[in-house]
Amino acid sequence: MSKKVLIVDDEESIVTLLQYNIQQAGFQVVVANDGEEGLQKAISEEPDFIVLDLMLPKMDGIEVCKELRLRKVMVPILMLTAKDDEFDKVLGLELGADDYMTKPFSPREVVARIKAIFRRTSTSNQSTADDVQNGSHGETLKIGSLKILPEQYEAYYKSERLEFTPKEFELLVFLSKNKGRVLTRDQLLSAVWNYDFAGDTRIVDVHISHLREKIEPDTKKPIYIKTIRGLGYKLEEPKLDE
Repeated sequence: MSKKVLIVDDEESIVTLLQYNIQQAGFQVVVANDGEEGLQKAISEEPDFIVLDLMLPKMDGIEVCKELRLRKVMVPILMLTAKDDEFDKVLGLELGADDYMTKPFSPREVVARIKAIFRRTSTSNQSTADDVQNGSHGETLKIGSLKILPEQYEAYYKSERLEFTPKEFELLVFLSKNKGRVLTRDQLLSAVWNYDFAGDTRIVDVHISHLREKIEPDTKKPIYIKTIRGLGYKLEEPKLDE
């Protein structure tokens, strides 16, 4: 069965353009024209990906995004904004969006980003199926009190399962596989998001902040993800994890 994409936008021309291109790429498409309908369909239709406009009637995209994450709906969310407003972009990311695009945009770029997410998920699912068939559970990464199972898209802190958005999890896995290495923001953008954000590295900083909230005992004194001033970030084995 093909993957399902939910488009939430009140501009008919945008919806028509996106719906045509996404369907041509082989995906099912569900449409909502305001925030309230988008929230309802995001829950009832169980889409695999959400394209969510920022400015919507009844309930704006930021509120929809926030409510979905509160309800533990962790599917990837690509937020669209007509404004080149840094505040809106960062706020959307802080509330759980995985990515954003500023209008006008190329529908082909939207499709490319959707495909990239599904490609990685499909690869992970196939690896998991192979592991089960072979009686294996795949690779396990252990760092301090963290246990990460990349193939199962699961992570635990002191035996408690953690909830991540897809991008947060991919970022955590990449940092873990490069434990002890200093990684620049541009390296993280390239590895996790797979495209050029034209130097806009704030998306990395916001996702690092999200990870710290979930894995650090004290976010003001991180023991796992260290900021290397002027360079980037490094995940390391904690000297103390209490």
